[in-house]
Amino acid sequence: MLFTSIRRAACLALWALLAAACGADAADGPAGAKPATASTFTIGAIPDQDPEKLQRLHGAVATHLSEQLGVPVAYQPVTDYTAAVNLFRSGDLDMVWFGGLTGVQARLQVPGSRAILQRDVDEAFRSVFIVNTATGITPVDSVSGLRVLSGRRFTFGSESSTSGRLMPQYFLDQAGVGPGDFAGQPGFSGSHDKTIALVESGTFEAGALNEQVWKARTQAGQVDTGEVRVLFTTPPYHDYHWVIGPDAAQRYGRNFVDRVIRAFSELDPSEPEDGQILDLFGAGRFVPTNEANYDQIEQIGRKLELIS
Repeated sequence: MLFTSIRRAACLALWALLAAACGADAADGPAGAKPATASTFTIGAIPDQDPEKLQRLHGAVATHLSEQLGVPVAYQPVTDYTAAVNLFRSGDLDMVWFGGLTGVQARLQVPGSRAILQRDVDEAFRSVFIVNTATGITPVDSVSGLRVLSGRRFTFGSESSTSGRLMPQYFLDQAGVGPGDFAGQPGFSGSHDKTIALVESGTFEAGALNEQVWKARTQAGQVDTGEVRVLFTTPPYHDYHWVIGPDAAQRYGRNFVDRVIRAFSELDPSEPEDGQILDLFGAGRFVPTNEANYDQIEQIGRKLELIS
């Protein structure tokens, strides 16, 4: 980790020196790469987990992309899901790791932006509903079984989370449970980690979150499974993906987007630094994606009035 941090700092410093030394841009090379005077390519991500983990993950991504693309790359943390969409719309973020819902919201606000990559796990992503064991509620095996949550204190994750709000609300709606059927207004924890903590402590009797985070936390021994358990795992849907802005090729060269896709698609789990990135993402590999994969998300978002 120390070596990676040092290498990243050295890489960015070198780009700054080269940029200062050059007076004008040269023509794009054969691969479409922009010369050293190119501005920093800034990436971001929805803050769905512990900020420290996100900094490790996307700091490593910035280093990898800088080396593969030949331009300085920096990760900019954001405060919440809405800020990620707004900063992408304003052009302050060139590429963002969005959830399904925020990715659709961002693309609708930035004409010409593209969904380009997702993890292998995002082709069939799932949410989990969890309950505090003191409720006495036992696991159910169908969407209709979610009716047991009526009259309970319930929390979603972020208001704009696909796996922590949009899809759980969709499945609850199919079960005939609306926001007004809980004991009081549903909560919005802000992140998947916090949802687990709130249900485990009994602050809320039940909640919904990203299955991947649940598995990672329980496997790491960070959840007291005597206090909280899975009620139901949802059917699959498409979720997280990288969205890139429309001016990337103009700024960095005609083949830049293809080179970004290749930089992720060629991550090799047998290589230590590549494997670190894939592990932090909880992925076996990255695969190309396209906008059609999120049509279901857009339709549900419009139905639930989360997309206007």
